[in-house]
Amino acid sequence: MRIIYVVIFVTMHIQNSISVDFNYLSAFNFGDSNSDTGDLVAGLGIHLDLPNGQNSFKISSQRFCDGRLLIDYLMDAMDMPFLNPYLDSLGLPNFKKGCNFAAAGSTILSANPTSVSPFSFDLQISQFIRFKSRALELLARTGRKYEKYLPPLDYYAKGLYMIDIGQNDIAGAFYSKTLDQVLASIPSILETFEAGLKRLYDEGARNFWIHNTGPLGCLAQNIAKFGTDSTKLDEFGCVSSHNQAAKLFNLQLHAFSNKFQAQFRDSNVTYVDIFSIKSNLIANYSRFGFENPIMACCGIGGAPLNYDSRISCGQTKVIDGTSVTAKACNDSSEYINWDGIHYTEAANQFVSSQILTGKYSDPPFSDQMPFLLGLKF
Repeated sequence: MRIIYVVIFVTMHIQNSISVDFNYLSAFNFGDSNSDTGDLVAGLGIHLDLPNGQNSFKISSQRFCDGRLLIDYLMDAMDMPFLNPYLDSLGLPNFKKGCNFAAAGSTILSANPTSVSPFSFDLQISQFIRFKSRALELLARTGRKYEKYLPPLDYYAKGLYMIDIGQNDIAGAFYSKTLDQVLASIPSILETFEAGLKRLYDEGARNFWIHNTGPLGCLAQNIAKFGTDSTKLDEFGCVSSHNQAAKLFNLQLHAFSNKFQAQFRDSNVTYVDIFSIKSNLIANYSRFGFENPIMACCGIGGAPLNYDSRISCGQTKVIDGTSVTAKACNDSSEYINWDGIHYTEAANQFVSSQILTGKYSDPPFSDQMPFLLGLKF
């Protein structure tokens, strides 16, 4: 494997003269484990140890990944620092350039007693509203004391509001619903999403960056549970029903994004097609330098999935009378999937490079923008 640094210049024409501007004063992120930089770990007091974080951070970074997440690469591209999680109070976190409210396991719909995370989309927005109110209160009361650590008022209107959530709503629904029932539930999920976006708008948010959901049927976790019947798999070994639901969710999310843009004309809504990028990566994995498109790097059981739902990456447990440890593979850069649910740092790097071409977003990028990225060839 070789790492080559290249500069990508993007120039594209935009319809309706709407453009994506990367000169934001701050960034506020909402979502699930795809962009959680430590919220769930801090909020629930759980342990997330090595090999999570082993590559870029050398210690556990509180991310469900061997290194950097997609959001880390996007923050780098905007020449902004990695976002500190809202709930982590240790290490003197600096929130001047924004804050991350995303928590692993979170859903758009309100959490229930069996939810992995209590921090649903609506609750994350409530946390943001308190964050903004408290930050402005401290700045007004203490003068310059906190100005290096907290965003002033104009940083909210001129900030980017990044949202990557919905995966757990769709994937989780299959444990208790039929495919038809899952598809029928999508409009109500998006109604809740719309209410949340309007709350952010009422708080002054104007720049929205919305990721759709990826090919859920290609995650080892879902294949292990719902793909035991080979007739339910597509030509790539992915669960067809899960990807069908993801496609419908994305179709309706895209339509909503356009509707929101038309309704609130002073807003700027960018819809990013993560599904197409990840599907292309899985379908053409060897062309992009990967050796394993679906099998997890960190897990137990070996090929074809190396995944067991009873044990998470890095854990040691007694299973069927034997003590086992879910260990990482020798070279995670050869794998797309890290632990059966989340992508590896190498895959996240690839996805970010594709996002930054501008061709997977609506609207596409209009300005000529240089990005220095480490791309895998």
